[in-house]
Amino acid sequence: MQTNQLNSLMDKLDQNSTNSFYWSLTILATLGGFLFGYDTANIGSVLNFIPYHLGSLALGYLVAGASLGAAIGALAAGPITDKFGRKSILVFDAGLYALGAILSAFTVDAGMLLIARTLIGLAVGADSAIATAYIAEYAPKNKRGKLSILQQWMITVGILASYLIAAVILSIFPKFVHSIDWRIILGLGAIPALLGLALRSRMPESPRWLLEHHQYEKLHKILNMLNIETSLDQVKTLSNQNDINFESHINSKSSKSGIKKALLIASVFMIFQQLTGINIPLYYGPKILTPFFATHSSTIVSSAIQAVEATAVLAAILVASEYLAFRYIDRFGRRYLAKIGFSGMAFFMIIAALGVSAFHGGSQALVMMIGFGGFLVFFSWGVGGTGWIIQGEYFPTPVRGRMAATVATADWLANFVLIQIFPLMDKSIGLAGVMVVFSVLSLLAVLFVVKMMPETKGLSVEEIAELFQAQAR
Repeated sequence: MQTNQLNSLMDKLDQNSTNSFYWSLTILATLGGFLFGYDTANIGSVLNFIPYHLGSLALGYLVAGASLGAAIGALAAGPITDKFGRKSILVFDAGLYALGAILSAFTVDAGMLLIARTLIGLAVGADSAIATAYIAEYAPKNKRGKLSILQQWMITVGILASYLIAAVILSIFPKFVHSIDWRIILGLGAIPALLGLALRSRMPESPRWLLEHHQYEKLHKILNMLNIETSLDQVKTLSNQNDINFESHINSKSSKSGIKKALLIASVFMIFQQLTGINIPLYYGPKILTPFFATHSSTIVSSAIQAVEATAVLAAILVASEYLAFRYIDRFGRRYLAKIGFSGMAFFMIIAALGVSAFHGGSQALVMMIGFGGFLVFFSWGVGGTGWIIQGEYFPTPVRGRMAATVATADWLANFVLIQIFPLMDKSIGLAGVMVVFSVLSLLAVLFVVKMMPETKGLSVEEIAELFQAQAR
């Protein structure tokens, strides 16, 4: 078989026009993103109402325990998905999400709740490691950014849903905030998880993974679903050249060096994505904002509910601004949007710090909301989705699962460290000081993007692997 025959099939995948099947498959693949957002953010709504005594470290783990579980889940998912396929992990994760949500709702003590949060984290990590890698393996190269960024959009929708649901439940049943309300908020995540378990079991496997593993009948079937016309005999003839082509991407010295460089850039980008503070207003928002909504006439419960509502507004800003990334990621590229994103985050985090330190009364909460809101807009535009896109597209198919999982592990470990130590940082240097640290880290991220990050818009995943391979020579 000639090389151009293989290239023809890959080119058909990369140059195909998207139809409704592409979008429905992508939404199904990113359903875990919704659960990721809902199940990691809902803890912020109930922190003020959980009746268990929690010290600073236990409080940090209650919020960050899901992140630690996510790091473990992501690391474990890599070799499993490269061997058994992307679909297997996506189906298993949906069931694990459901189990964690149910245990959270019926927990009997703090220890059981911490275990449930860790289980949810395992699902979050494995799902986040695989979703964009799965999408990258069927998405046309000029639409890969838009399709992959739906993962980040679904995360933001899940975050928004968690705060809207919490605001409604807490407002309707304020007398039960310490007994039933918080259990309902945590447990409702089981419903979309069970739906995902049913639907994901019917989704097809990744075409590039099927090609690599010689499963030609299944590959032929999904190619037809994607409106790519080819016969089963034509698909079967790809076997020998496929093996040579894929092996060339991972076995030469320059290929291995290229993979290492891609891994370094993607991992450091994701670490910056977390250490610049994105999840502080989203996970700790109600706890941070409650004192700023307290007045002489308000109760602790009413102030806490107002803080939940304010955080829901921030989540709505996050969802709406994600549209900018969806629209422009394939036009301007990953590198350009990342530079703008981190720069804007640095500026608006300083605004939020000024709100804490230089204003008082009602204006203090307003300035903080402006700072947090602007920070979230720039994160959505240039940082949030960009990280998950490059995590899925930077690596050759034979190692994509393991490398994407390693990147996700770095992301979640950074998230865990920051969320775990935030209460201690807040006590030691104050909220304004923490925000200044985030601003400085955002500026360092800009320098990293300028110096290290290549542009990959419009390239196929094979061309991206060759780009890093060429740079490593």
